[in-house]
Amino acid sequence: MWTVIYIAPTAKIAERIKQKLTDEGFLVQVRPVSLSKHQFEILVPEGELEEVQEVLNTILHG
Repeated sequence: MWTVIYIAPTAKIAERIKQKLTDEGFLVQVRPVSLSKHQFEILVPEGELEEVQEVLNTILHG
């Protein structure tokens, strides 16, 4: 089951986060929240949630 870990404000930011997480070996999906809002959900498998959150924190705050 896929779980949303972050909502990115732009496609460019979503793609950058996806690439960095993929480089770390995680499976990642990106999907638009809605057509009217230009926000994108970043999803990962539920089983990888804790590990991904640690890496995501370093990406966002590093």
